[in-house]
Amino acid sequence: MRIGSIILLTISSVAAAAGQILLKLGAEGRQQLAEFINCYIAGGLLFYSIGTAIWIYVLSSERLMNVFAFTALTFVLVYGGSAVIDGHGATRGGIMGIVLILSGLFLLSRHNV
Repeated sequence: MRIGSIILLTISSVAAAAGQILLKLGAEGRQQLAEFINCYIAGGLLFYSIGTAIWIYVLSSERLMNVFAFTALTFVLVYGGSAVIDGHGATRGGIMGIVLILSGLFLLSRHNV
């Protein structure tokens, strides 16, 4: 996989993770439909859309199995953000899972499976 694609996919994952975190912040404690119309939700949708658009762009020049693997990076970033936002911190099992995900992502991006 080309380095430019890896950079774009990393940006895509960061944008998608930021979007997910903002969506969580915007949804937390809300119950009425009108309460879901707020800046956090709008920002979350914007960031998630930007991440998706970049991801689709990279699909035009890279193999689906390589590009799709980068969705795992979004899980890693959301896990980290969640640990900070929820105030629970990361668990030993969670950190081990992150190491495994990042190792697999490295292998997939380097060896063009």
